[in-house]
Amino acid sequence: MALYHFHVDQIKRSAGQSAIAAAAYRAGEKLYSEYYGETNDFTRKGGVLHTEILLPPNAPAEYADRQTLWNAVEKVEKNKKAQLVYSFDIALQNELTQEENIALARRFVQEHFVSKGMIADLAVHEPDKENGIPNPHFHVLTTMRPLNTDGTWGNKQRREYALDENGERIRDKKGEYVFNAVHTTDWHEPETLEHWREAWCRMVNAEFERKGLDVRIDHRSYEAQGIEQIPTVHEGPLVQQLEKRGIRTQKGDLNRWIKATNRLIATIKKKLKFLVEWIAAVKEELAKAKEPDLADLLIRYHDMHNAGAWSNKAKIGNLKKFVDAFHFLKENQIFTVEELERQTHELSAAVDALVAQSNANASHIKQLDNMITFAEHIRHIQPIIDQMNAIHWKGSREKFRAAHQQDIDLYYTSQRILKEKHGVKKIDISAWKKEQAILRQEEAIRAGQYDSLREKLNQLLNVKHCIEEVKHEDRKKLQSRKKNQPQIE
Repeated sequence: MALYHFHVDQIKRSAGQSAIAAAAYRAGEKLYSEYYGETNDFTRKGGVLHTEILLPPNAPAEYADRQTLWNAVEKVEKNKKAQLVYSFDIALQNELTQEENIALARRFVQEHFVSKGMIADLAVHEPDKENGIPNPHFHVLTTMRPLNTDGTWGNKQRREYALDENGERIRDKKGEYVFNAVHTTDWHEPETLEHWREAWCRMVNAEFERKGLDVRIDHRSYEAQGIEQIPTVHEGPLVQQLEKRGIRTQKGDLNRWIKATNRLIATIKKKLKFLVEWIAAVKEELAKAKEPDLADLLIRYHDMHNAGAWSNKAKIGNLKKFVDAFHFLKENQIFTVEELERQTHELSAAVDALVAQSNANASHIKQLDNMITFAEHIRHIQPIIDQMNAIHWKGSREKFRAAHQQDIDLYYTSQRILKEKHGVKKIDISAWKKEQAILRQEEAIRAGQYDSLREKLNQLLNVKHCIEEVKHEDRKKLQSRKKNQPQIE
């Protein structure tokens, strides 16, 4: 099955991240960071199929060396909170060969990143199969700062000064010139990201078409595509490894619930679509003559089947089916096809409302799950941070930091995400878990509502079956009469 995944993030010094460490991990190499004075060794990392640095024409040739390139990026960024690198994570396709995937990734990077002036560090990965399914994908690290024509680093932003009616620069209360910071490229713009996402989609689909494959990917969200599904959460390699070993995880449980709910929604929607189409057809047929009462049609269905029943058991079965259908119509005040249609539309609206509520709940559960995960990272690593802060000698503190760099990076990344993405001011794991439990209880209640709607839908389909058999018998009788009519010469 063709899959679409296209994610972009930033490598930031404010999150304790390093361009060198990011590049070493993705390429599976050993690189030395001049900024931090430490070596990042990921040579034991498996699953790296292909690595390559692609340079624009004005880039210095020495930047083809990975360590030289990213140390130059670290050096030019002076701010301790600097944004260093764009990081892309993009899914490749199991329907394509390894060579085709690598060629596709190279072409995309060249056409959409390098041609715009970015330096791109490409790494194609194919880790061990997840649940028996290969997971080929590629990472791209790109420069955020543009290059000048002579190969030197340019500016990320330029100043655009505010002018008065005479064209003179305006000063603020402190006597400083008022200005706006304007980006020198459009690489950060949401529209640019959307263009890249769509371009990758077109490129992959063109390759599918060239190979005569009847599969396609779509960069749009489920909602934009008109697909009524709850999106699953990205599990990541650690969760997948735990699940593979039979250890249940919160994300795994959430995805299992989402998949089960999606199957139920799909079943209900399929039946509703079938019922709506049938109602439209039978309305058109009944409009040709005086529309009979639905109860009359049910009585005819009962009489027709009883006439052909060979045993009391069959007659009792027919009677039960008739009584169930008749009571359903009476309880829901359904006496005509129009009222049957109304009931179907109301049922469809109820399903849509439940799906919307399930989507909102699932989204909130995912958010809480992420918050709990990052908060637990902070809680587990806090003793290391406290120990580091208690070291007064700079050399010893830096040595301790180097020994625990991965944990420290995770600590500050978790803090940043909780604050910037989730707006968390105070960590309260216990309260978040209680809120999750309430949301899951709501979903358990909603599951019962889904079952109730499905039962009602089945009763509507039972009525439809009875009416369809009567109409079928009427058509047979009409054809028989026409066949037996004498022909007029």
